[in-house]
Amino acid sequence: MPSRNSPVAWRVAFYALTLIAWSEAASAQGAGPPPAVTVAPAVTRQVTETGEFIGRITAVDKVDIVTRVPGFIEQRNFTEGQEVKKGDLLFVIEQQTYKAVVEQQRANLAKAQSTAFNAKLQFERGKELVRNNNIPQSTLDQREADDKTAQAAILEAQAQLDQAEINLGYTEIHSPIDGRIGLAIFTEGNLVQPSSGRLATIVSQDPIYVLFPASERDVLDYKSKLAKSAEMNPHVTVHIKLPNGTAYAHPGQTNFLDVQVDTNTDTVTVRAQFPNPERLLIPGGIVNVTTERGPPRSALLIPQSAIQLDQAGLYVLVVDPSKKVEQRRITTAAEQGRDIAVTSGLKDGELVIVEGIQKVRPGQVVAATTAASN
Repeated sequence: MPSRNSPVAWRVAFYALTLIAWSEAASAQGAGPPPAVTVAPAVTRQVTETGEFIGRITAVDKVDIVTRVPGFIEQRNFTEGQEVKKGDLLFVIEQQTYKAVVEQQRANLAKAQSTAFNAKLQFERGKELVRNNNIPQSTLDQREADDKTAQAAILEAQAQLDQAEINLGYTEIHSPIDGRIGLAIFTEGNLVQPSSGRLATIVSQDPIYVLFPASERDVLDYKSKLAKSAEMNPHVTVHIKLPNGTAYAHPGQTNFLDVQVDTNTDTVTVRAQFPNPERLLIPGGIVNVTTERGPPRSALLIPQSAIQLDQAGLYVLVVDPSKKVEQRRITTAAEQGRDIAVTSGLKDGELVIVEGIQKVRPGQVVAATTAASN
């Protein structure tokens, strides 16, 4: 066995130290830099609790234009799609026949008035003749009956004249509301009558309604909040998003809650009224509806991308001041766009990992980069 000072012993010790140094260098080279993650701070903001629904646009007023008398269309005094005002002349039905009927009824009225005048004179003369016993009482009774019959004939002729004038008035079809008129179903020269159906449709434009279904739970929750707050406005502020994804500039307010639940969907129809000065809202369209469920309040928000879920519930990974990862169990509330409100488990300013979560584990040191704010 070689002594401690022999050349062999020194050679063995040298090789052992070299092997240890090489192993440590290889280990250090294999560990590499800490994993890179992107973090975002938990931020306290004033938020308003909201609800999301799908709504349908509907006109406040909608009128189908129909004819009330038969005849050929002589005039169409509008351009399809144009704005019309209440009272504007839209269609004219041929009038000659109806004017002739009016003149005939006027003549009938004049004839009835002449007959009544004569019957009145005969009745008055009969009164004198009866007093002198020149005619029997039965003749006077007959003349009185003739006088009353003539007066009734005047009333009948007047009624027929009134009806003829009304029918003549129906030959001119005017707009009953302000709005925008659609396609003309019948053009000039066509024969139309009440059974022909609508000639065109007018829908009002400004203001306009949006109808959306709310669950019974939503309605009951809001009524409960309303009962507890004397200052809460019973009319909910509503915002909508247009089909192209842009937010509509004008907020609306609810003004009607249906009196019964739809048994097919177990929802209650809610109606909101919106201004529509730019005519962007078209009746029949679909929009996304957001309702404000109460006044603004303070809430701690984090990006939804930071939320993780396992069998124990929701959690986030937090990067502490020493760059180490820590797991936190949290409870959440309502969503706020891309963010979500956190009610417990985090403090304002703490950094949660939003990208690179799969690469790290609790207790590991990371290289954190703060995400750009939206």
